[in-house]
Amino acid sequence: MRAGRIAAIVLRQFYLLRGSPTRVLPMFSWVAIDIILWGFITRYLNTFASGGFNFVPALLGAVLLWDFLTRVMQGVTTAFFEDVWSRNFLNLFATPLTVLEYLTGLVITGVLTSLLGLVAMLGLATTVFGLSFFVYGAALVPFVFVLFLSGISLGILGTAIVMRFGPASEWLIWPIPSVISPFVGVFYPLSTLPLWMQAVGRALPPSYVFDGMRRILAGQGADWGQLAAAAGLVVVYLGLAFLIFARVYRFAMKTGLIARYSAETAG
Repeated sequence: MRAGRIAAIVLRQFYLLRGSPTRVLPMFSWVAIDIILWGFITRYLNTFASGGFNFVPALLGAVLLWDFLTRVMQGVTTAFFEDVWSRNFLNLFATPLTVLEYLTGLVITGVLTSLLGLVAMLGLATTVFGLSFFVYGAALVPFVFVLFLSGISLGILGTAIVMRFGPASEWLIWPIPSVISPFVGVFYPLSTLPLWMQAVGRALPPSYVFDGMRRILAGQGADWGQLAAAAGLVVVYLGLAFLIFARVYRFAMKTGLIARYSAETAG
């Protein structure tokens, strides 16, 4: 694996963003809309809260962290889609570029773009609505780690789906965070869900993050054992995502599917 090739993938995405404000604006606009909407909802709920309970870290904090996972995933998939939309994907793999180098470049791109979004979210939530992540203490580090790797895993899995079924299947990728969110209990404990949904939720690492958030806000402290289990689980999922992408890539190369990309076909 050569750093120069990875840097080239990242540099290409940088040039795309630098030359197109329309690509940069969505990185901040949707984030701002979510923070403003949920910020005013939490401010309204605080007027009815009893016992001095503060909805800002409970709801707005959950929204911000879930948006962070979503931005990480979309950072990876959007970088991949740029190559698909421009019909550049086949050209890339006509070079000595390896799958691992390409994926690493996509991951780094996703990291950088999601960090920009995170800074924007934090700035808006802190200055306008008074959200402070210091309330979560040291547990914030594993929270961000688990959500970060979860977003990367989903992003790599999404790229594998599009590579296997064609560019038109990208519409299956955008709703993935919305589909997962009910199972991980972003806004409520898993105990409120039916048993089968609870079982699915316990297999998803982000559920331990949001459960840990609620434990801390309830004064119970973080469950470090659960967070360690979530970290181990998400590392396994990340490895599986890499393996799935590599297998789909080999299938696409072997069958010639990689040369038949068209925005009108999905098979």
